[in-house]
Amino acid sequence: MCTGKCSRCIGVTLYPLAVISILCNIILFFPGWETSYAKDGYITEEVKYMGGLVGGGLMVLVPALYIHVTGQQGCCANRCGMFLSIAFAAVGVAGALYSFIVAMLGLINGPYCRVLLLWMTPFKDREDSYLNNRNLWSLCTEPKNVVEFNIGLFAILLVTSSLQLVLCCTQMINGLFGCLCGTCTNKGVWKGALTPVCETVVIGFNINIFFQLSTFLNVM
Repeated sequence: MCTGKCSRCIGVTLYPLAVISILCNIILFFPGWETSYAKDGYITEEVKYMGGLVGGGLMVLVPALYIHVTGQQGCCANRCGMFLSIAFAAVGVAGALYSFIVAMLGLINGPYCRVLLLWMTPFKDREDSYLNNRNLWSLCTEPKNVVEFNIGLFAILLVTSSLQLVLCCTQMINGLFGCLCGTCTNKGVWKGALTPVCETVVIGFNINIFFQLSTFLNVM
């Protein structure tokens, strides 16, 4: 696999990751599958940062489109196009990193929920993590199953952003090689370049995404 084909492979793989990030962030605005909490402002703070919508979504989707184009036979499939793909991939890295940090904070701090008569973030700044103690989850009485809801979606965002980071960093390296050696979209030269990287990333993507989605559905 040459650098051009590797770019196409990375771009195609980034599409579903960006879509999943956007969907997860949108769903997080409706805890308990209710719209009333979003209307009243009873939303977890990290959800409002829109890490999955902006970071892992738009900031990855736009670079994915360009990276995919560099792998096609056309005006962008050249050394200059591969050089620009490094900059686009860097934007993707920034977006994925932002999504990763927000998802991590969302998991650490826990959901914004009702405890008795008050709305608060009960698990924030605790010495012991609520993630390891399911008995604490019952503190949140509303929205229904909000702890499981947040954990599942933020965990998916964490995995998708991690894969996005790997893919975009891989494209930065691939783009450098493509800039120096060409994309070989029209030539049978430099075959085998970065084949293990591309194939490993794609296989890992499929396994992790389906595992996380199945885990989330089982929890819900």
